[in-house]
Amino acid sequence: MSSSQPFHLSSPTAGGGVRKKSRFTYKHLQLLKQSATNCPLRVIALIDYDAFYAQCEMVRLGVGETQPLAVQQWQGLIAINYPARAFGLNRHVTVTEAKTKCPELVVQHVATWREGDDKWAYRADAAQHIQTDKVSLDPYRLESRKSLALVKEILPAPPVQKVEKASIDEVFLDLSAQIHHLLLQRYPELQYAPYDDPTELLPLPPSSALDWHADALVDLDHVEAEDDDPDWDDVAMNVGAEIVRHVRHTIYERLKYTCSAGIARNKMMAKLGAGYKKPNQQTIVRNRAVQHFLSGFKFTKIRNLGGKLGEHVVDTFGTDEVTELLTIPLEQLKAKLGDDTGSWLYGIIRGEDNSEVNSRTQIKSMLSAKSFRPSINNTDQANKWLRIFAADIYARLVEEGVTENKRRPKTVTLHHRQGGQTRSKQLPIPQGRKIDETVLFELAKTLLGQVIVDGRAWPCANLSLSVGGFEDGVSGNRGIDTFLLKGDEARAAMEPPPRSNTATPNSEDPRPEKRRRLNEASSIARFFARAESSGDPADELADDGHDDPSEEGEVENTQDGPHRPRHMDQQDITSYFCQECQQSLKETDRNEHEDWHLARELQAQEAPAVTGPANSRPPGHSVTKPKRGGIGTRGRGPKPEKGQSRLAFG
Repeated sequence: MSSSQPFHLSSPTAGGGVRKKSRFTYKHLQLLKQSATNCPLRVIALIDYDAFYAQCEMVRLGVGETQPLAVQQWQGLIAINYPARAFGLNRHVTVTEAKTKCPELVVQHVATWREGDDKWAYRADAAQHIQTDKVSLDPYRLESRKSLALVKEILPAPPVQKVEKASIDEVFLDLSAQIHHLLLQRYPELQYAPYDDPTELLPLPPSSALDWHADALVDLDHVEAEDDDPDWDDVAMNVGAEIVRHVRHTIYERLKYTCSAGIARNKMMAKLGAGYKKPNQQTIVRNRAVQHFLSGFKFTKIRNLGGKLGEHVVDTFGTDEVTELLTIPLEQLKAKLGDDTGSWLYGIIRGEDNSEVNSRTQIKSMLSAKSFRPSINNTDQANKWLRIFAADIYARLVEEGVTENKRRPKTVTLHHRQGGQTRSKQLPIPQGRKIDETVLFELAKTLLGQVIVDGRAWPCANLSLSVGGFEDGVSGNRGIDTFLLKGDEARAAMEPPPRSNTATPNSEDPRPEKRRRLNEASSIARFFARAESSGDPADELADDGHDDPSEEGEVENTQDGPHRPRHMDQQDITSYFCQECQQSLKETDRNEHEDWHLARELQAQEAPAVTGPANSRPPGHSVTKPKRGGIGTRGRGPKPEKGQSRLAFG
């Protein structure tokens, strides 16, 4: 639809002159289409669910929107809805204090696992069973995934759609490509650059382009009015606000959850904007308003500046105010903090952030954990908890599609804390077996046995079990079922389809790997030599204790799994079929071949983890997994019983 108003030919400027053109070019429009991080027309939104855990319980229980409600975990509160906050309640008060301040308060304990359960459950007496129950946040994970699926349904399909789950209650949207499409649809005059010159300045937008509705606009500075010199970055923000308004409305209509939102030129500013007006409002931080907006913040409130780095900056410069830090020259920041960190900080306090919206949404691993107060002191107690962990993880694996062979983890890891030391043990999950609670439990008991053999197992203050290294399942004859075939059945499953009679003698074999031979003896020798040179991998500490802030109880694991050997020629088929690499070979070579697989798997477990790009982190502060060390190495284990303390709630 074309615009109803003509483009501006001229517009007054603050100095009283005439500005006939936009500040932006046709090249900038092309960058917008590509969702380029350096595009000045870029639009990023953060949708932030209001008091998410509390809203989940309100919807589940069917209580009214004005009913005060709090979510309890043991003797504390981990979420409080906005009606309850009006009574002065916060997460630091006890349940008794909360009910005294607000007698009408509905208090709902989180779901828990109990020994013998095959699924978590809500229990009226959960708070009295901290010694025997384990918290489950699965109800909130399920609602988070349901909501994420709805957001993806509302927006255009990929590659236009760029959605990143930032945490259990936050979703980033890169709306740039969608806005580009809508701009050309509404203003066809923008489609073609004069003289095919992408550096040509755009004409100014029509005077009717902006309609902010009831959105919360961050104020411009005192010398600018809201309607002064509107340009295409303002129009892009306005279109983005329209899209986000529709998304939030649809979430409420379908799921009954209210959301706040921030809309800005990058993720950092969108995050700050989302928390500016809550609940159930959206804030637009236009490009011209960025510096004025940031001037009202302490820089320790900005992501990645709230911890040790922020404390160091405060100690170094004697201030935590953005306005005061802005007066410090770049060279002085670099001299005090180092070139990289100084340059990063200089840009951040000016609202610069070129981090991408990462569309990865699938989890890479799952964790189930419990801290013990008092500590547990024997194998029987530990095994009871390992059984609960196995049931907890298996229930989530079912949701991930493990029973349909959609996704499957490759490794299982046990973390054990005794005193101030956390140790970890890891095993591969047998690829030829169906994963169920029994398999996970037996592997967990084996790992616990390894910890006990090492000594210093009791008293145990924390145990956790995790599975990781997820990979997509395969389909057809190469699926899990073929791993279980033997003899003639296996050979039949591996046989290629008959060739067409029309094939020419010179046709290429569609499966060239059949013509490749694996030099077993030399390959095995090489890999055993490499394994021996690095020590005994079976005793290595596998510490995967980094928690993924994007989802409670799910940890990031980018470790590569064991590689499969190259296919052997089918002329070697005799009576032994290797389930691991799906190859047939001589029975006399069986032991040596299985040892070759073991060496490969152990070597792969030693490989360092590969991490993705940092998300707007200061240089030198990217999160990486600790290197694996020998027995006794101090690793960083999983956090105990995670609740809202790891999440930013509205």
